Amino acid sequence: MSARYLKKVLKEQEEQQQLLKSDSQQLNDVHDDSDSSPPRTNPFQLLLDDDDDQFDELENADEPVQMKSTAQTLPPPNRKSKKKKKKAKDGSNSTKDTSGKSIDEILHSLSMDAKSSSRQDASTNAKAENTRAPIAVVVVQDRSAVEDAKRHIPRKTFLVSPSAHWPRWDGSLSMELLETKNGQHFFKYVHTSSYSQAQRAFEAAKAIHDLNGIASILVYHPYHIESLITIAEVLKFSGEHQSSADAIAKCLYALECAWHPMFSPMHGSCQLKYSHDTNRPLFSVLFTHMQNMDRRGCHRSALEVCKLLLSLDPEDPLGAMFCIDYFSLRAEEYSWLERFSEEYRSDNSLWLFPNFSYSLAICRFYLERESCTDSTPEENEKSTSSDLMKQALMLHPLVLKKLVAKAPLKDPAWTKILMHKFFGSAQAGGPSLEHLIEIYVERSYILWRLPDLQILLRDTAQLVTETLQRDGSDAKDWACVRKETFSSERNEYSHLLVSEFSNSVPTMPPDELRDFMIDPRMAQAVVGDGDHGANPEVAARAPREVMNRNGLVVFLESILPWVDYGENEDNHLDGNNRDED
Repeated sequence: MSARYLKKVLKEQEEQQQLLKSDSQQLNDVHDDSDSSPPRTNPFQLLLDDDDDQFDELENADEPVQMKSTAQTLPPPNRKSKKKKKKAKDGSNSTKDTSGKSIDEILHSLSMDAKSSSRQDASTNAKAENTRAPIAVVVVQDRSAVEDAKRHIPRKTFLVSPSAHWPRWDGSLSMELLETKNGQHFFKYVHTSSYSQAQRAFEAAKAIHDLNGIASILVYHPYHIESLITIAEVLKFSGEHQSSADAIAKCLYALECAWHPMFSPMHGSCQLKYSHDTNRPLFSVLFTHMQNMDRRGCHRSALEVCKLLLSLDPEDPLGAMFCIDYFSLRAEEYSWLERFSEEYRSDNSLWLFPNFSYSLAICRFYLERESCTDSTPEENEKSTSSDLMKQALMLHPLVLKKLVAKAPLKDPAWTKILMHKFFGSAQAGGPSLEHLIEIYVERSYILWRLPDLQILLRDTAQLVTETLQRDGSDAKDWACVRKETFSSERNEYSHLLVSEFSNSVPTMPPDELRDFMIDPRMAQAVVGDGDHGANPEVAARAPREVMNRNGLVVFLESILPWVDYGENEDNHLDGNNRDED
């Protein structure tokens, strides 16, 4: 054997010995780390709220189990590591002693050591793998157990209580801080790339009135807000109000999960401007949720949602100001409504609006009842309910005429009252005021079905007619106030639909939603037919196909009265037989 080959063999043997020592050292390090390292941070804790005691208990319950299972799996390392260190030491000594041996002896020892070393190396590697494997398995099992334990525990939110069967929040929405000005923080919602992709798919499906396509979006993007709103509208007009409310609640859950850490709307220092397109879904969803709370009789919750709407954007894009008085009265928050009307605007002008002028009179009426036994000087200085009602009737006489027809008020005394020209021929005097009166009557007419309020309204109206018969100058003065307050020649509140303030739900959806229920190709074919084109009801009931369509959409459509899937084959056969007969 050449000297070069001998050096190569010696070098390989030395590397094997060093590898053995390295494996032994790694085993010791694994054991030391498992005993002395601090507990690992649970990554799922980042998905939860810090103040949730339930989840803290779950975390504390998981940690001892994880440490115990790890300790049971690890083998005792001290004795094995000592033996392996001893073997490594003997191997290194044998390498040093080779310099004094003959070539034949060295070759013989090399062959023997190589065989034993290879067997020892294989055994050591196998033991090391067996030792590492349980550690990795335990870590994966513990993380999987924690994930499974929290998979059905939704994130705690303020606006709604999420259901356990809702999908996990996918983080497709976020919020960014735009600026801080005069102590107010201004925010805006931001779409991720996945949400933007879903939004483009929604716009494409909306353009062709494809409800099937919108339902398919929710399969892959369960928290796409616009799709959920559309499905909620379909369910509402089909009579499935609870399912519709659940879809709206899911929207609120997603929108709240996306809140910025600094976004605290309850403190009154955070605003979301409606002018940003990405912020608008929150306003529409909150408004719908407020109506759902009112229909369920949760008037106090509806009031709090209305306050939130008003605080997000003081410009009030959805008209929360024109229903906050109604929810305050239904929730019996009379004192709060009085303070709000006095403090919300520096000019103290809320009483000029028709809804506040009448609602403040109702407030004072009930507060007078409550303070009969415990009156204070402040209460005595305020105007009486009769004075406030007289002021409301003089400022907005058209409200009385519309309330009598809408409620309806059937007392014979109303016929005589309306015969007076001040009430019988009352006009709003401008499109803006007339629109606000329509909103108020639609929103609050149900309050005037209470006998006590009818008596207050009737007695005060009779007092007004008697006063005007003696001196009609007051009517002209109040007409000037009304004209100056609502002087615009155009309807400044045309963006507020009267139907949005109604308690009743129309049985037929609006045109833009009904288009989703009709296949555009089928609708075009029906319109092209001369007989059906003259009858829109027949066009709306044109038979639809069910093949290769989403089952959820077919189910939703099947319960809608204006959707028809045609007759089955047996009916066609029976009809043919009857024709033959």
